[in-house]
Amino acid sequence: MSKGINKVILVGNLGNDPDFSQTASGLQITKCSIATTKSWKDDQGQRQDKTEWHRVVFFKRLAEIASQYLKKGSQVYVEGELRTNSWEKDGVTRYSTEIVAREMQMLGGKPGGSSGSPAESDRFAPESSAESTKPSAQSTDTQSGKAAQPSYDDIDQDIPF
Repeated sequence: MSKGINKVILVGNLGNDPDFSQTASGLQITKCSIATTKSWKDDQGQRQDKTEWHRVVFFKRLAEIASQYLKKGSQVYVEGELRTNSWEKDGVTRYSTEIVAREMQMLGGKPGGSSGSPAESDRFAPESSAESTKPSAQSTDTQSGKAAQPSYDDIDQDIPF
């Protein structure tokens, strides 16, 4: 018999800034909420949206990274597992379910930014990458100082088709 699988994958946006804390023993914990939205058209052709909110908790190094780089509105991919906690308050047993994140990937650009791609400062690659050493296909006209449009002769001839 199978042991079972407890796996959750979310792609959504943070509904609040991450809340970082540390236990007395030094364990780093970051909590946040992530919104996922489903869209569809109803029978009358009207667009409908349904947003679900998910509590997510990060531990250890992932907690540090999440608290440092994620902000309200950030789009993020999270992979983890469901965990249900229970406690008693005023004689009533209460439950909450959260996602314990095992993996996290930041998506999109900066929240509130105008472009969908990360800004140059958000890239985690060394500045001396191979792309920065390639000559630019767009050259400058020395007489007018304006950027000249690339011509047909500037196109790389190593195209495989």
